[in-house]
Amino acid sequence: MEKIRLLIVDDSALIRKMLTEIFSSSPDIEVVGTAADPILARDKIKKLDPDVLTLDVEMPRMDGLTFLRNLMRLRPMPVVMISTLTEQGAAVTLEALEIGAVDFVAKPKMDVTESLNHYAADIINKVKSAARANVRARDARAVEKKTRSPSSSSVPKVHFKTTDKIIALGASTGGTEAIKDVVADLPDNTPPIVISQHLPAAFSESFAKHVNQAGAMTACLAKEGQQILPGNIYIAPGDKHLLVVRDGARYICKLDDGEPVNRHKPAVDVMFNSVAQNVGANAVCVLLTGMGADGAKGMKAMHEAGAKTIIQDEASSVVWGMPGEAYKLGCTDYVQPLDQVAKQIITLANQS
Repeated sequence: MEKIRLLIVDDSALIRKMLTEIFSSSPDIEVVGTAADPILARDKIKKLDPDVLTLDVEMPRMDGLTFLRNLMRLRPMPVVMISTLTEQGAAVTLEALEIGAVDFVAKPKMDVTESLNHYAADIINKVKSAARANVRARDARAVEKKTRSPSSSSVPKVHFKTTDKIIALGASTGGTEAIKDVVADLPDNTPPIVISQHLPAAFSESFAKHVNQAGAMTACLAKEGQQILPGNIYIAPGDKHLLVVRDGARYICKLDDGEPVNRHKPAVDVMFNSVAQNVGANAVCVLLTGMGADGAKGMKAMHEAGAKTIIQDEASSVVWGMPGEAYKLGCTDYVQPLDQVAKQIITLANQS
């Protein structure tokens, strides 16, 4: 098996050195070169023909986003962004994912050395996953975003037969954009959606704003004890597990500060298991693109509780890890391309 050819683009000599050491520790990755700015990177891409690129957001001569736009237009390839754990860094990183980056590595402003070394295994896995990513699936999206205001008359009203339905949705790598694409096609009277997407806490607020602007439903970060109501989307904060529990005749959000599950917090399995236990057959379970297996066992639990289940198909997934693992467990009722997931959700939500 050939090694993954990696080019590191970062204006910090320390970060270039650290990342080179981290990736060189993996027998599956070969660092073929480094570049201090996008202009140098452009020449090295032509000369070295890397399989994957790591790209810093803030660099001299040309910023990372401008370079990424040009790269995705002229030579689409898997890119993992190196971003800062700040509100501004979150907004820029989410824009990079929208442009076509596969994933990102978040670095704090302080103790960068310790942080990067602590997450070395995760960083290596992200590059390995990026090397297998379906970049074409990202490029195929229309440049024009289907952004709608909550009052948009272009979104058709749908008559749902029950207000007790809950849609539970999980995603990881590639999920920030996949979720927005699904939400853009749902009317504002859709049953409530609870979402667990693997993201750092510092990115949660920006992601919730992106989802809120994507379609007719109202999206927010879930809060402890918040009632779950139709037309609303409740997103797990990046440092808490989100559970759905009953409070009399109501469903409410419960935030859990327990240990990571499947190395994630929030974990999709935790949310799906709570929905299986407390909502049962009145739920719809959706698992979108993502690396790893988080959510697969939870989907199986929901399926066994009577919920209908949907996974994104391999062709439209950036990484068919999580949905693929659920498929292996035999608990998927529907396998749909991304542009048909919302339609399938509406159909199932309309069923008694």
